[in-house]
Amino acid sequence: MRRCLRKSFLLCAGAAVAPLLAGAPAHAETLREALIKAYADNPTLTAARAQQRATDEGVPIAKADALPDLRLGGSYTEFVVIPANAFNAPSRQAAGQVNLQVPIYQGGLVRNGIAAAKKRVEAGQGDLRGTEASVFNQVVAAYMDVIRDQAIVQLNQANNRVLQTNLEATRDRFEVGDLTRTDVAQSEARLALAQSQLRSAEAALINSREQYIRFVGTPPGELEPPPPLPNLPENPDDAVDVATANNPDIAAAIARRAAADRDIGVARAARLPTLSGVGSASYVNYLGTLGSNVPGIGVAQTQKDAQIGLQASIPIFQGGRPAAQIRQAQARSGQAIEQAVEVERGVIAQTRAAFASWRASQAVIDSQQRAVDANSLSLEGVRAENSVGNRTILDILNAEQELLNAQVQLVTARRDAYVAGFTLLAAMGKAEARDLGLDGGPLYDPLDNYRRVKNKAFDWHSRPDPEQQSTRTVDTPAQTPSVQPLPERPATPPGE
Repeated sequence: MRRCLRKSFLLCAGAAVAPLLAGAPAHAETLREALIKAYADNPTLTAARAQQRATDEGVPIAKADALPDLRLGGSYTEFVVIPANAFNAPSRQAAGQVNLQVPIYQGGLVRNGIAAAKKRVEAGQGDLRGTEASVFNQVVAAYMDVIRDQAIVQLNQANNRVLQTNLEATRDRFEVGDLTRTDVAQSEARLALAQSQLRSAEAALINSREQYIRFVGTPPGELEPPPPLPNLPENPDDAVDVATANNPDIAAAIARRAAADRDIGVARAARLPTLSGVGSASYVNYLGTLGSNVPGIGVAQTQKDAQIGLQASIPIFQGGRPAAQIRQAQARSGQAIEQAVEVERGVIAQTRAAFASWRASQAVIDSQQRAVDANSLSLEGVRAENSVGNRTILDILNAEQELLNAQVQLVTARRDAYVAGFTLLAAMGKAEARDLGLDGGPLYDPLDNYRRVKNKAFDWHSRPDPEQQSTRTVDTPAQTPSVQPLPERPATPPGE
């Protein structure tokens, strides 16, 4: 088992684990398969990847402010009305211009803008990691909800069968005068209550299966018990140490804080001088319509000019706008600093709470297992005592209900323990695709797109128009509460 814990826990599905339900079929879907489907098809995750690609473009946009700006222009003009005293005025002309501007110094605007954009890319990558963990947490919860609710439906179905048999036996004994009408009424009431509990359990199972489809994209079918969770910490302090170093929300908040600090430099550039190299050239052709005031002497029908130079701009007074923008950026930087602290606090609280919930659920499992064992033994004893007249039918009914309650609470505790454990891993930054061994295909690497676009400086480079990646679930069949029944257990008291 120690060797298994060093690997991804989803690759250790065959390791020893206390199953929520015994006898899961060999062809059942595994948790790892459900996570692979969600990783490839969950719309929340695919939308987050698109958002990150949009964030990546902030870097080439910021770099564009440091690159030359080259523009061409052209015009054609017909002079419809020519002044009477304009003897050499042309009647038409065609013109073209070219303008070039090369930034030389912009007061730190470009340098800080690029640095801020890069930090926002880092923040977006942290957000994408957080979205992965959140989606996986939802999938795990939905997976465990289906297993829990299937077990609860099976337990309620078995309880209904037992109560139906009990009612028939009670009626038979009433017919021969061994029991009273009160005993029959108690059995009928308990069966009616059990039937209503079964309907509620079936509705909860349908809801869990529909939520599974929402997150995974396909109906659940039969699900295998999940593999054990690896590398869970021994104490909350260890969990917090790992979380503060690896949690993606903390990483994103720190990157946003750095980006906001760079924004102050961008704002300060507005009150500093700028220097650019400029150049322009133009060409005008009068198309043979430019006349001459001297008969017999022609004039040139074209004109050309070109110039290059430096252009400087020194802000003197801008109505207080730069100072206000600097103060605004400083305030937002302060906000980002406090938000980073807030995120860290939240992660610490979430980690400690998840650890406490996981440990408590483990203790609840032990207690509920003992309760199930004790109630099973108690039910057998009550039935045996009833057969000799020491217990009433109501005692049997109460014992049946207590056993059912303990069994339901046991499967619920197992679900809660697993979800709490996975939530703890997510808070520690250890529940992402890279941690889960999702080898159903290549993992999405946000750095691939960033490396591809960060130095793009061609105006006509673009991606194909986006298409829907996740699949719709409108064509999936409406879910039903059908489950495999549990093996029947004895219902009537021994010896009858």
